[in-house]
Amino acid sequence: MGYKTDIEIAREANKKPIQEIGAKLGIGSDDLLPYGHDKAKVSQSFINSVQGNKNGKLILVTAINPTPAGEGKTTTTVGLGDGLNRIGKKAAVCIREASLGPNFGMKGGAAGGGYAQIVPMEDMNLHFTGDFHAITSAHSLLSAMIDNHIYWGNELEIDIRRVVWRRVVDMNDRALRQITASLGGVANGFPREAGFDITVASEVMAILCLSNNLKDLEKRLGDMIVAYRRDRSPVFARDIKADGAMTVLLKDAMQPNLVQTLENNPAFVHGGPFANIAHGCNSVIATTTALKIADYVVTEAGFGADLGAEKFMNIKCRKAGLAPDCVVLVATVRAMKMNGGVAKGDLGNEDVAAVNKGCANLGRHIGNLKSFGVPVVVAINHFVTDTDAEVQAVKDYVKTQGSEAILSQHWEHGSKGSEALATRVAEIADSGISAFAPIYPDDMKLADKIQTIAKRIYHAEEALMDQKIRDQLKLWEEQGYGNLPVCMAKTQYSFSTDPTLRGAPTGFSVPVREVRLSAGAGFVVAVCGEIMTMPGLPRTPSAENIHLNDDGQIEGLF
Repeated sequence: MGYKTDIEIAREANKKPIQEIGAKLGIGSDDLLPYGHDKAKVSQSFINSVQGNKNGKLILVTAINPTPAGEGKTTTTVGLGDGLNRIGKKAAVCIREASLGPNFGMKGGAAGGGYAQIVPMEDMNLHFTGDFHAITSAHSLLSAMIDNHIYWGNELEIDIRRVVWRRVVDMNDRALRQITASLGGVANGFPREAGFDITVASEVMAILCLSNNLKDLEKRLGDMIVAYRRDRSPVFARDIKADGAMTVLLKDAMQPNLVQTLENNPAFVHGGPFANIAHGCNSVIATTTALKIADYVVTEAGFGADLGAEKFMNIKCRKAGLAPDCVVLVATVRAMKMNGGVAKGDLGNEDVAAVNKGCANLGRHIGNLKSFGVPVVVAINHFVTDTDAEVQAVKDYVKTQGSEAILSQHWEHGSKGSEALATRVAEIADSGISAFAPIYPDDMKLADKIQTIAKRIYHAEEALMDQKIRDQLKLWEEQGYGNLPVCMAKTQYSFSTDPTLRGAPTGFSVPVREVRLSAGAGFVVAVCGEIMTMPGLPRTPSAENIHLNDDGQIEGLF
């Protein structure tokens, strides 16, 4: 039987005008700023008006470590949201926006798949409502103003060897990782080393996703450290007087985007920090607004639970005063087999032994999530090649871990396929058994926070930090930044920093290469192993297959 591609299914969607979708959550058309007929931003005045409402239940969707076999975390998030609406619950979905870099690289888009998708799929995976362009522009404005300040006499006495503000572009471009700027003589300023990150790694992105409102946004932007003087004292974005203009550029980007699922249920798509190099969650403003107007909010955290869920709990929930009522951990039989040593080409063959062997990765994630005090349900995202024996093997294993696994067939059947999962998740969320707490306190030393994550979440022997890094962390503590959480930049493919080490490895260390202070966003980034904050394109990028067909429709997005 031939299955339609995601883009074919999305193109056939029976979309409703966005005003109808807003009405389901009580958002009047006056409070929607439409972008075409099927996308809209929700006004700040509406958001302010619902702050007195009681919060709905928060459901986090996360996953095992990603494999080339695919896990379908967003697909499950969307399928669960549709499933909850199907069983009569008032539910909304909150996910991140897609970055152009991976769309044209190798990861593909971020709008779900099969019959569990958010539409318009093409718009969401391309320019959408321009939020990422606004973030790139605001970031670039600050970059330009720093170099301009230095050019016109450097009144702040910035040490140009210690400008820490890097530039950004929303594309995978390894050639820009390390550059020399201001070449070409006196008229172009003072030559210095610089570099680019991808837009989703920008501190501006993190700030947009963690701010409660425009006032909060402007304060955080001003708090960003952009450089140091010769005496090592910090220079802030507000010293450059860039915070006001940056806020103006981000005024619309700060408002959450409302779109719909294939089944015409409401979905907020806003913000998009990567989970391997940034904090991996959609915006606080979208999640908190959804909680005020829906009874259940299904949100996702990027990549495996060792990254996305850990940061959701320790950074986003801590900062926003949120607590998940239930966590759904997505796994696939195919990924279990891959973790059990089966090659990608052989995944279609039944192999219960390999499933059992690969379940160690799943078990570790279950234990980690439970250590936050939250109830965990495993969603087996069904692939048509899965056999009953393989599915049963996963269910039996999960039972031994004190949790339960539910088969969900939303990819193939939409909400009809996720009804069982939705019913159980709603029961758990309603039961009030979640006793959420972050795994380290604010006042723990920064180095100890890094060690805590390395040992308790990755199950490493230790995090390796040389004296230079320890001294840097100590200095930040002396400057009053010691109570910040840490954001680990690490490969998504393994618990370790070695992307080829699948399963549940032990006996390894986590080398911390550098640390960066995101004083505006409110966390310290620890860059571990070989992870890059500017990805490169693969040998054969997806971009080679993306084109317009004879009808002017986009082909090749996935």
